[in-house]
Amino acid sequence: MDQPVPLSPITVDVVSDVVCPWCYLGKRRLEHAIARVPEIPVEIRWRPYSLDPTVPREGEDRAAHIIRKFGSLAALDEGHRRLADLGRAEGITYNFDRITRSPNTLEAHRVGRWAADAGKGEAMVERLFAAYFSEGRDVGDHAVLASLASEVGLSGANIAARLERDDDSDAVRAEIEDAYRIGVTGVPCFILGGKYGVVGAQSVEAIVQAIRRVAGEVAAPPSY
Repeated sequence: MDQPVPLSPITVDVVSDVVCPWCYLGKRRLEHAIARVPEIPVEIRWRPYSLDPTVPREGEDRAAHIIRKFGSLAALDEGHRRLADLGRAEGITYNFDRITRSPNTLEAHRVGRWAADAGKGEAMVERLFAAYFSEGRDVGDHAVLASLASEVGLSGANIAARLERDDDSDAVRAEIEDAYRIGVTGVPCFILGGKYGVVGAQSVEAIVQAIRRVAGEVAAPPSY
């Protein structure tokens, strides 16, 4: 009897922005999907994206931002209610009413990059999402970012100093440009095995199927 082909480890590059509520939902669903396939080792790599690069680096008032982009504050009410319901099902608390600033997320992505270098990328991404969507904190503010970094085990003083310089700003911008260049127009975007894309906060079952498919293709011997 033929033995089943063992499934190989796969990478999942997650292109996301920390002010994208669907990205937070997608993160949680990805986690639940990975838990459903314990036999497949999955390495997650977080990649930066900018939903709105026109936001000034110091950020802007949240209400003004919404009106500028969508015409009125009420334009997002229905979407926020839907996201709140979907979030509860995945263990996320969205408190959109607490958000008062719309940050330029370059600063947060820089911190995420440094956290990943220190082996704390996953924890940092989670903390950034929760800080923004559940606590309404300004994740573009240097003091806030240094505090959040210290909560996941990084040196807040070191992060604060690096933020005051321009460390890795160009590298993060280049990664964002790479995402635009390869055709990422919506996030979250999960790139599995470097070649198979899943766009949007898909269901847990859809992500499970994608992981199994890619892992199976990686493991399969070449056919001649």
